[in-house]
Amino acid sequence: MTNSTDDTWQDNDTDIAADAGGELWESERIVSEAIARLMVLWGFKRNMGRVWTLLYLSDEPLTAHTLRQRLELSAGAISMTLTELARWGVVRKIWRTGDRHAYYEAESSLWKMISRVLRERERAEIVWAIEAFEDALATLKRREDPAAQQRIDIQRERIEQLLELARLGRSMLDALIDNARMDASWLPRFRFGRSDR
Repeated sequence: MTNSTDDTWQDNDTDIAADAGGELWESERIVSEAIARLMVLWGFKRNMGRVWTLLYLSDEPLTAHTLRQRLELSAGAISMTLTELARWGVVRKIWRTGDRHAYYEAESSLWKMISRVLRERERAEIVWAIEAFEDALATLKRREDPAAQQRIDIQRERIEQLLELARLGRSMLDALIDNARMDASWLPRFRFGRSDR
């Protein structure tokens, strides 16, 4: 069966022979399950963690067929997962001269991946919260109800505290992302982004 509209995977006898995937090592299974759990905690799909991990731990780029074979996932699940991972910039497609198969490799810079998620997702949520708190304060300012003044005052004070905390969070996140991009030496001795290949 060959999917002619999507070059993500090919699955016929020639492809299987050309792409002997081997089996999933126990070390790969353990790490991919751990990363999958973390991905779910961050709000991503479990298979995104499993697929990315297999690519990250691989000594060479892999085809969708190899990923499908090792992880025992459907062709559709692999295709959708690779598309999502590519959209986040943590997996890229590579072509080899003279080979019609698409190969995939993981982004090896861990900090680059984490900072992208922080910048595009977490920071956006903090900015949204700041705007919501500012809107809430504006509505309180327009409210004229002497009988409810105590309630208005308490809400204003507490929303201002939330706004201050959100702004602090945004500043800290911006500093973390910007400082790490310029100089990651302040990070622990973990080798973010270093590739030994």
